[in-house]
Amino acid sequence: MDWNSKKVLVTGGASFVGSHLVDELIRRGANKIRVVDNLSSGKLQNIQRYISDGKVFFHGDDLLSPGVAQKMVMDMDVVFHLAADHGGRGYVDLHPAACATNLALDGILIKAAYEEGVEKFVFASSGCVYPNHLQTDPKQVLYLTEDMVGPPYDSDNTYGWAKLMAEVTLRAYYKDYGMKSASCRLFTVYGPRGIENHAIMAMIARAFIKQDPYEVWGTGEQVRNWTYVEDTVRGIILAAEKIDDGSAVNIGTSERITVKDAVREIMNYTEHHAEIRLLPDMPTGPYNRVADNTLAKELLGWEPGSSFVEGLHKTIDWYWNAHSVEKVNQTLELKLTER
Repeated sequence: MDWNSKKVLVTGGASFVGSHLVDELIRRGANKIRVVDNLSSGKLQNIQRYISDGKVFFHGDDLLSPGVAQKMVMDMDVVFHLAADHGGRGYVDLHPAACATNLALDGILIKAAYEEGVEKFVFASSGCVYPNHLQTDPKQVLYLTEDMVGPPYDSDNTYGWAKLMAEVTLRAYYKDYGMKSASCRLFTVYGPRGIENHAIMAMIARAFIKQDPYEVWGTGEQVRNWTYVEDTVRGIILAAEKIDDGSAVNIGTSERITVKDAVREIMNYTEHHAEIRLLPDMPTGPYNRVADNTLAKELLGWEPGSSFVEGLHKTIDWYWNAHSVEKVNQTLELKLTER
């Protein structure tokens, strides 16, 4: 796809993943990017340099406000929809009503995009759409394939249900109206600009402030497939280029990493030696969530470029340079459960 000729909207484009997507689109020649972000979790500084040189046109609006979605999609060729009320495990578990607003947000934007004749709609879905009952045993070697999403449907909290409903809506719009779209199921993204309400960033922050005892939510046996952000946004762009029919595809590494293993690597790399205190009563999410990325390899030619350890070290190096111990000490506890 010739991105230089495309007018692109990125919702949530000042956020962690959204700003990296903007980075990659500009590297690929896009220079007519519209970003809408209410900055509830995004930071304008993430894209300020592009705003200053005229490659990004920023709108600090709320897509749930009347008329905003219609205005934002007007004259756009491609919409990348990343805006959502979301956070890490603490937020998703403790704020289900807030996450439920995504049902309205996604529906309003999809309808507006169709009515304005948008060429392609690319949706940032989530591994949270997968049935909870499949993901309970961390000792089972499980890789989630796209066809495992119901029935029976059993998504992860209202956040996961909203993501699932947006996927279903996009497939319906393709079937009924021929509206081209793709859904990218993202898995536990981490990297520079990440926020401490997500597990890896929280683990790094605890080492940064030399927390002792070092707190770990859950038993530490939870299995995840943390995916480096640059790999994630490559997959999103490839989905925009190669999927038309509303199909969903996993964008995630298939490395099986336990929380305990991640903690050990962080403590070793940062030379932080502390007692580990497990907190099994805190929000943990599913105990066995890892993507099968076979379909992404077949449809998109995508596979991760960074191993977990490589990406983790790059993220730690960034965090050490970008933060102050005083500020992290002041905000960490709040960020674990809030946006």
